[in-house]
Amino acid sequence: MKIVILDHATLTTGDIAPIKTLASSLTCFEHTSANDVLARCQQADVVITNKVVLTKEILTQLPNLKLICIAATGTNNVDLEAAKIGGIAVCNVAGYSTASVVQHSFSLLFNLLGNTHRYIQDCQQGLWQQSQHFCLLDHPIDEVAGKTIAIIGYGELGKAMSLVANAFGMKVLVSERKNQTPRNGRVTFTDALTQADIISLHCPLTDETKNLIDEAEFALMKPTAVLLNTARGGIVNEQALVNALTQHQIAGAAVDVLSQEPAQKDNPLISYTKANLLLTPHIAWASQQSVSRLLAQIALNINAFSQGENRNRVA
Repeated sequence: MKIVILDHATLTTGDIAPIKTLASSLTCFEHTSANDVLARCQQADVVITNKVVLTKEILTQLPNLKLICIAATGTNNVDLEAAKIGGIAVCNVAGYSTASVVQHSFSLLFNLLGNTHRYIQDCQQGLWQQSQHFCLLDHPIDEVAGKTIAIIGYGELGKAMSLVANAFGMKVLVSERKNQTPRNGRVTFTDALTQADIISLHCPLTDETKNLIDEAEFALMKPTAVLLNTARGGIVNEQALVNALTQHQIAGAAVDVLSQEPAQKDNPLISYTKANLLLTPHIAWASQQSVSRLLAQIALNINAFSQGENRNRVA
């Protein structure tokens, strides 16, 4: 079985051995530009892609391709309908990054509320050495205990977030989808925004959730509220977020994802430099253990396909 990985550089922190054992040949490309996709996939039986796009135009020119393994949960980088028409199976992987994303989400939250990043910078700049006291207390330090966190998107990640939040003594609100009557144990989307001290996003990016958090939503939030987005960039209107931070509609935000990645120079969040925004480069999913789980799951998908079984099939 000839296997090609198109963007191996995004997976190098994990163990690729489970995939190697299934391949008669394994070719790993660190990066693949749009112009190189067709040529690199030409002889492959199996293509593994994290974010490299496989369009209808490309798929119709790959008669040898039998299986596409998406090294992620989201499937928007592959034309699923074209794959189905061409008889190409497509599998994704879910649940592998839960621990990593939850850890990073709370890491961002703790830094934001405790101003840890600012104190580290102060130490690096020698300000502690100049203090007249044993400590330095130039920035406010807030606790999560007793605060209300609203979880928007209550799948595996949202549920894991709520468990950790409860352990820290937080009150958890589970938001219903926008403009829908809340199911048992949930609150309306509007109530979640107005009552929360912390809003944490864990929903997929769909037509329904694009710009889910926009000017009107920021206007509903407490001026002391903070927003966490480790889901998808397009869920939040980025200019509206910058406006909300600048105008003190909310107290802060921590963002791991942008509407266009890698980050573009003209993205308003890139040019915003005040300390009430923390920005990380889409790394919430990427602990070493998480990437190894991802690769192990891809290997299971490939093995199942070779045995004529359906596993994590999305097309």
